[in-house]
Amino acid sequence: MAKKNSNTLSALQLFVDQEPAVKAPVCVLAGDDGFLQHEAKLALLRALEAEDSVETFNGRHCELRDVLDALREKSLFGGDQRVVVVEDADQFVKQYRGELEDYVAKPSDSAVLILECTSWPGNTRLAKAVADSGLAVRCQTPDKGRELAEFTSQLKTWLEYCAKQQFDCTLERGGSDALLEQLEPTAGVLYQEVARLSLLAGAGGVIDGKLVREHVGGWRTRKTWDMIDAAADGNASSALQQLDRLLAAGEEPHALLPQMASTLRRFAMAVRIFEQAEQQGKRGSLRSALERAGAPKFKLNDMERQMRQIGRDRARLIYDWLLAADLGLKGYNSTKDRARRVIETLIVRLAQKRN
Repeated sequence: MAKKNSNTLSALQLFVDQEPAVKAPVCVLAGDDGFLQHEAKLALLRALEAEDSVETFNGRHCELRDVLDALREKSLFGGDQRVVVVEDADQFVKQYRGELEDYVAKPSDSAVLILECTSWPGNTRLAKAVADSGLAVRCQTPDKGRELAEFTSQLKTWLEYCAKQQFDCTLERGGSDALLEQLEPTAGVLYQEVARLSLLAGAGGVIDGKLVREHVGGWRTRKTWDMIDAAADGNASSALQQLDRLLAAGEEPHALLPQMASTLRRFAMAVRIFEQAEQQGKRGSLRSALERAGAPKFKLNDMERQMRQIGRDRARLIYDWLLAADLGLKGYNSTKDRARRVIETLIVRLAQKRN
């Protein structure tokens, strides 16, 4: 078997080792996993130290000349590396394939071009050129075979890395094994689960197989997300029905709040980001505020719709609601019935229709 080009790697490899990104003038993020693509872009920007010098284009509408002008534009202060991102770039690549081949052959020495594509056939001249002198990142979950086994192994390593670096806890290999036994190898869902489990483990704590098996279940996890989505969409009846099913299946109210909080905090943070931009006289968008608040790319459309349903005034109150719920669950007389009412109150507050 031929050795894979070192300039082609999976998103999970990039998350842990960002060194290959530093010297690549052209980077392609290829695949249909929105979470992996979004996180890969953030990893590239961190590696390039270019979070504040990014220009983004929509590949369905932009012109090549505008992208090239952005790549060739020099910083007013000099020395800064610019990053130009073309999102949803499949049509852009198809239309300007020849010109992009020419650019890859002679790229700008002071800018990096990032193309986000769903499809990226490796047998084209453009793909081969990027693999030789740039960086191609696979942002998808393999279907089967050796590639899936390798991806699953990388997924466990990355989750353990995230637990330590982002959530200040230790995900033991037994814990990551248990996660993959109960859930599909979907990076975004597993990342959310590690974030939730880290709240249960506490700062400096350990996520082991026992904790995973007690608090993670494929059906229960999906129903919990369904409950949160229904509440955020303003459908209190559906959310309360989901809560009934979860509690009847043995889920504890105390275990539901961390998972709810991990999503709801992003709404509250997005409002703060949006209003800070307004106070500074900047034109911001709700979508970009949600993205900066940590909303996964694959959930952005849903969360933008839900944010509009919740409304700015109530979103400001989410931190207070979560604090009240946390104190209510920790109260000395918080029986299971009382704890249930705490979660129900949070659902009704979130789902209340705007006037």
